[in-house]
Amino acid sequence: MTAPLDILAFGAHPDDVEIGMAGTLAKYKEKGLRVGICDLTMAELSSNGTVAIRQKEAKHAGEILGLDARIQLNLPDRGLTLSDEHIKEVVSVIRKYKPKVIFAPYWEDRHPDHGNCAKIVEEAAFSSGIRRFAADDDGLEAHKIQNLFFYMINGMHQAQFYIDITKYVDKKINALMAYESQFEVGENGVVTPLTNGYVDSVISREKVFGKQIGSVYAEGFFAKAPLIINNDLIGGI
Repeated sequence: MTAPLDILAFGAHPDDVEIGMAGTLAKYKEKGLRVGICDLTMAELSSNGTVAIRQKEAKHAGEILGLDARIQLNLPDRGLTLSDEHIKEVVSVIRKYKPKVIFAPYWEDRHPDHGNCAKIVEEAAFSSGIRRFAADDDGLEAHKIQNLFFYMINGMHQAQFYIDITKYVDKKINALMAYESQFEVGENGVVTPLTNGYVDSVISREKVFGKQIGSVYAEGFFAKAPLIINNDLIGGI
């Protein structure tokens, strides 16, 4: 039996989640929660690197963050669609790992795969809780999550809430730099937006977000449902 996760973050490609919320995953892992990442595609159309290299890099990044699970689906890069087939694949992951909270890319992003990933995950998060949805396909019990949140990849929007990652920014940088094929121009590589100081720009964004909440670094998130504050209104009270 697979041990349930507290947090499961979905990305279209290996490195998406690390860009958006590696610091948050590292933070909650240190607090004792079980955290994982699910990549929908193998990023087989990447301008740099290969599938094998990207898989090795994703494994290394996961080890840096201390992930309890790294799940790799084989949906098509640049072919993510809001189809029953793709929704059912994600539903099966949710039902197997039974996360309390799910994260997906913010839907406003320059890369269409990121927005499509958000749509698929949102549909799957809802359908996972329907007892008769795909019951004959995966043989897994329905599972209702507690919350669905969205993280930024390429964007720099005014977030709805922030998480202080000041103590974990070095882990975030190290996790990102594990993807050397994406952020450095290697042998036979080509220049892309990712190889032109991209990691520096991500960390600069987190510094701007940190300023907004009175810390040094933060990651920003969105929620479609109202946020409920139970016991952390005043410093954990």
